[in-house]
Amino acid sequence: MDEQLKLPKHNELRFPILKELAEGQELTARNFVSPLQNHFDLSAEQLSLMYESGNGPVFYDRISWALSFLYRLEAVDKPRRGSYLINDKGRELLTRPDCNKFLVKERLSRRTNQQSEIDNNSDESIDNTPQEQLSRSFENIRQAVYDEIIDTILSKSPRAFEFLVVKLMEKMGYGGQIKDAGSVTQYSNDGGIDGIIKEDILGLGRIHIQAKRYDRSNTISREEIQKFVGALAVAQSNKGVFITTSKYSKGAREFVNSLNGNTTMVLIDGLELAKYIYDFNLGMQLEQVIEIKKLDSDFWDGIQD
Repeated sequence: MDEQLKLPKHNELRFPILKELAEGQELTARNFVSPLQNHFDLSAEQLSLMYESGNGPVFYDRISWALSFLYRLEAVDKPRRGSYLINDKGRELLTRPDCNKFLVKERLSRRTNQQSEIDNNSDESIDNTPQEQLSRSFENIRQAVYDEIIDTILSKSPRAFEFLVVKLMEKMGYGGQIKDAGSVTQYSNDGGIDGIIKEDILGLGRIHIQAKRYDRSNTISREEIQKFVGALAVAQSNKGVFITTSKYSKGAREFVNSLNGNTTMVLIDGLELAKYIYDFNLGMQLEQVIEIKKLDSDFWDGIQD
């Protein structure tokens, strides 16, 4: 525990990591271990220090969180999963005289619509109870996993994404106990339908899916949703799910809300997609379980004072 306290915190790693990336090379978290060891004059014992829970090396985990912060701050990009590259915002940040101080003190709020927002609240250790700090830490970890889910999807092919969303729909319970309830349509000339879920054994009820693996910054327009509604009409279907890794325009959502009862349409954006994958354990594994206990009031009240 004493050695762990001597290790630099993840917020203290941000500035030297960004400076290391300033060389312009694409680096992974492991590439920073040796340079940071030299920078902070750390021993081999400190580098090998493990969490008491067994959840990996402490220092490497702090490097990963520092990189996650810089990514959410939009100071670095991820050309591929697990790799980081400084961008123009990161270079501009390094020109600030107070860059180191800024990166040590700055916090980020929860990420919404794939955009980072600065959280200038005062020190949470002062303002929040331990329970509130734990809840906030959990949310930050989950948000980082959401980001990683979308990053991983974007590293795959559009065709792979179509198979993924069909698997997700099955995982969510659509298709029930029907064998091979979900299927992906042919790659070309699919009529605007990427996947189909059978709701009954005879296939009389069907849910049609359109999957668009777009960059986070992309926005699905009203016109694209209208085309999908047209594809549903051709397929003689009244149930559709449009799933994307990006987001929808206000006009697209208003159009779906205006549809009459003959057509049911559900829009799932990138953040919602990541949440469903996380909550329904598609391609996820349990990393750690933390038990928090409290006094059993009935037991203690039953003991004579």
